[in-house]
Amino acid sequence: MRVPLRPLARILQARQDGVNPDQIEKENLRIRHEGMREKSRGRAQFRLLILCVTFVAAFATIGARMGLMAATEPVEPRTSAPGAEIVAGRADITDRNGRILATNMTTHSLYAQPKVMVDPKGTAAKLAAIFPELDAAALERRFTDGRSFVWIRKVLSPEQMQMVHEIGDPGLLFGPREMRLYPNGTLAAHVLGGASFGAEGVHSAEVIGTAGIEKALDTRLRDPAQAGSPLTLSIDLSLQATVEEVLDAGMTMLNAKGAAAILMDARTGEILVMASLPTFDPNDRPSPLVDKDAEPGDSPLFNRAVQGVYELGSTFKIFAVAQAMELGLVTPSTMVDADAPLIWGKYKIKEFDGHNYGPLLSVTDVIAKSSNVGTAHIALMIGPLRQQAFLKSLGFFEPTPVELIEAPGAKPLIPKKWPEIVTITTSYGHGMSASPLHLAAAYAAIANGGVMIKPTLLKRDGATTGVRVMSEETASESVKMLRRVVVEGTATLGEVPGYEVAGKTGTAEKTKKTGGYYDDKVINTFAAMFPASNPQYVLIVTLDEPLDTTMSEDRHTAGWTAVPVAAEIIRRVAPLMGLRPKLEPPATDAVTAASN
Repeated sequence: MRVPLRPLARILQARQDGVNPDQIEKENLRIRHEGMREKSRGRAQFRLLILCVTFVAAFATIGARMGLMAATEPVEPRTSAPGAEIVAGRADITDRNGRILATNMTTHSLYAQPKVMVDPKGTAAKLAAIFPELDAAALERRFTDGRSFVWIRKVLSPEQMQMVHEIGDPGLLFGPREMRLYPNGTLAAHVLGGASFGAEGVHSAEVIGTAGIEKALDTRLRDPAQAGSPLTLSIDLSLQATVEEVLDAGMTMLNAKGAAAILMDARTGEILVMASLPTFDPNDRPSPLVDKDAEPGDSPLFNRAVQGVYELGSTFKIFAVAQAMELGLVTPSTMVDADAPLIWGKYKIKEFDGHNYGPLLSVTDVIAKSSNVGTAHIALMIGPLRQQAFLKSLGFFEPTPVELIEAPGAKPLIPKKWPEIVTITTSYGHGMSASPLHLAAAYAAIANGGVMIKPTLLKRDGATTGVRVMSEETASESVKMLRRVVVEGTATLGEVPGYEVAGKTGTAEKTKKTGGYYDDKVINTFAAMFPASNPQYVLIVTLDEPLDTTMSEDRHTAGWTAVPVAAEIIRRVAPLMGLRPKLEPPATDAVTAASN
C-alpha cells in the first residue's frame, strides 16, 4: 500500500494552520523517490556481488584444471581414435615350475593426424627410412588425401619410438597398448601357438590367440576374473629345451626334413615335452604356405606331433600281441607261424629286407625280431571286430583330446572297410594312420599297467583316473617284450646304461598323394618307455625322411635313425627328471684291469 502524497488529515490541518498544502505533497514525493533509489542501489550491489563470485569461481576452476593437467603425465588426445575403449588384459602362461612361457609387454602404436601435420611429404620419407616395409609414396598419398586419421604401425620398439620422436612432426602420435611376448623364442612354439590383435583402438588392443593353446584356451586367458592367475602347463621348460636341442641335431645329422618328439608322464598323462621341427618364433609368426603343391609338413607352423598323421609301422605290433595275451589266445612263449612270405589271396606279406624268421617264432621273438608274418598270424587269431574294438579303446579312432586348437582336425585315417587283409596290415602299422600323440597315449597305457589316460598339456594336481584296457599282467609282459627289443632286438642302439629303456621301432614307407608308397621315403618312429622295471615315462621320436650316410651303406630304418636320437634324449633328460641310474654290478667272473 502506497502512502498518499496528499493525506486528507494533514491537508485539512495545514489549511487551518495557514500553511500551503502543496508543500506536504512535495515532501511526500521526495521521501518516496529516496526510498526507490535505496531499493535500486541494494539490488545493483547484490547483482555485482553475484557477478564477482561467478567470475572468481570460474577463474578458480580453470586455474585448478590447468594445475592438474600440468602435474599429470602427458597423454595423446583420445578424440582421434575410432571405436570404443578396449579393456586389454590376458593371463600369463607358465611351465609346470612357474617359469614364464607367455606374458604381456607394454608397447606403443603409431598413428597420424594428417590435418595437423607440418610436412607430410618429408614425414612420409623419414618414416619409410625407419620402417623399411612402408612405402614413402603410398604413405604420402594417405597423408594428403583428406583423411583425419591414419594407422602407421601397431607395435613399436622403444628404439623405433625414439626415432619417430626425433622426426618432430606434431601430426605423429603414440598410443599405449599391450602385446603378447614369448620370452623363450622358439621353445614350445607349437604348444603356445601365438597371439595377435583383435579389436583395436589407439590406446589399447584386444590380444587374442591365433593357434595352439593360446587359441584353444582363449576364453580362459581373456577372462578378467582370472587375468591375475597364470595358466600352468604340464610342459617343463628345461626338458623342452634339451629335447629340442637333441632333436634338431639328430634331424640335421640324419638329413631328415622334419622331426617330432613327445615326452609324457605315463601315470598322469601330463605331456612334459612336445617338440616339432622345423619350428618358428611365435613373436614373429610366419604366414601359412599358399603353394598348392607343398605338403603340410613343409610349413614350420605344422605341428608334427599332433597334426602329423602317419602310418607308424611296427610300433603297432605290440598292440596285437597285448590284445592276444589279454584274450588268452597266446602267452609270451607261444610259438606262432612266422614262415615268410605269407600269401593271403592276391597279397604277399613279406619281412623287411627279404628275411624269413620262420618256420616258428615265440611271441616274444615276434616282437624282438619285428616279424610281420608272425604278427599277422596273431592278428588273424584276434579277428577284425575285436581288433577294431581294442584299437578304439586305445584312442586310435578319434582325435586326441589334448588342449590344442589343431587337435580336433588331426583325425586318424581309418580304412572304410575292415576285411582280414586290413586286420593283417594294421597289426604291423600299415593301412591305418595316426599321430605320434596317439601312439604316446597308447604306449602310456601299457607303461602304467593297462589304464588309458587322456593326455593333457595342463598341469594336473592329485590322482588321475582312466579306463582300464588291459590287465596289469598283460601290460607287464608287454613291457618285458619291449625291453627285449632294446636289449637284443631291432633297437639295441637305444640302450642307455642305468635307465632300462624298453621300446619298439617302426619304419613305414610314406604314402603318395596319388596312391601307393614311395620306395625311398620313410617315416621312422621309436616308441620308448623307461625305466622298464617301473615304467614312468613314455618317449616318442619321429623322423621324416631320415637317411644315415655315415656308414659305407646308406641306412634309413628306425633302428639306425630314430633310436639313437631317442637314446640321446633319454640320456640327457633322465637326470633332469630326478631319475637315478640303476647300475648293474659287474659279473663275478669278469676280468678287471688294475694298475699299481
